[in-house]
Amino acid sequence: MLFPLKALLKPALIVSLIVMLVFGASLPAEAARSGGRIGGGSFRAPSRSYSAPSRGYSSGGGSVGYGGGGVGFPLILPFLGFGGFGSLLSIIVVIAIANILMGALRGAGGGSMGGNALESDNPPVSIVQIQVGLLASARELKKELDDLALSADTGTPEGRAAVLQEAGLALLRHPEYWVYGSCDSDQGLLSAAEAKFNQLSLMERSKFSAETLTNVNNQLRQSQQKSLTGDAAELAAIQNGGGDYILVTLIAAALGNLTTKPVNDSSDLRQALQSLSSVGADRLLAVEVLWTPQAEGDTLTQDDIIAAYPDLKLV
Repeated sequence: MLFPLKALLKPALIVSLIVMLVFGASLPAEAARSGGRIGGGSFRAPSRSYSAPSRGYSSGGGSVGYGGGGVGFPLILPFLGFGGFGSLLSIIVVIAIANILMGALRGAGGGSMGGNALESDNPPVSIVQIQVGLLASARELKKELDDLALSADTGTPEGRAAVLQEAGLALLRHPEYWVYGSCDSDQGLLSAAEAKFNQLSLMERSKFSAETLTNVNNQLRQSQQKSLTGDAAELAAIQNGGGDYILVTLIAAALGNLTTKPVNDSSDLRQALQSLSSVGADRLLAVEVLWTPQAEGDTLTQDDIIAAYPDLKLV
């Protein structure tokens, strides 16, 4: 009597497993949408790149100073009718006039965004977000991003600029896999830039069920998420409609103005990626590179794209 019971138990366990896989794969919120993340940065005001004019005595020739060679006040005063060094009052008047003239000259040269505006304590900042939806067959792209996360130096401005450039290049090298794209940008002052950048980053990260590979400010974390493998992964992909996509997001904050335009086709997407990935370390304040799915066996379906990324356009 025991043998028939055992013979029945085995098929029952197989049926139970299939039912769990089928219904588990059709659960809402795509329970196995893992994500990867590379980034870091600082929103401190940049140090000034110029030195203030000297107000001391000059020992060299050719400078405009209080004494020494060049065009000094002893040569100016005779033309004003004071003669010699003049009285103390005449010297004060000339100094005041010189200060007014120097201030006017500095003001005339500081109107552009690339001049004194970038050297102020609250300079203008641009924040750009680009998203690219690719066919899941772009497995080499996913491997490039995984390898970049494991090796990138995200603790220095130069390393973060290299991350942005390498991620942009990885996308530019695989245009045959592009399906969706979008580009959004915003400009403001440094004092408000960090909050805006963090808002965009948190919004995208919240779409992951887990971050399974991260390298942020040189803090590397890699976790193992329970994911389907082998035949189980294939069955889940069939139930989800194929699991056909990889979604990559680039978010960058940079000093000055980054000119971008909305993405309507592949040409617009290419221009946006080229413009953003060329930002140098001297301007880049912070960067985030996010992609999903990251863990093996996870899927991102067309329904997922429509629900979680409604701003994407076909390219």
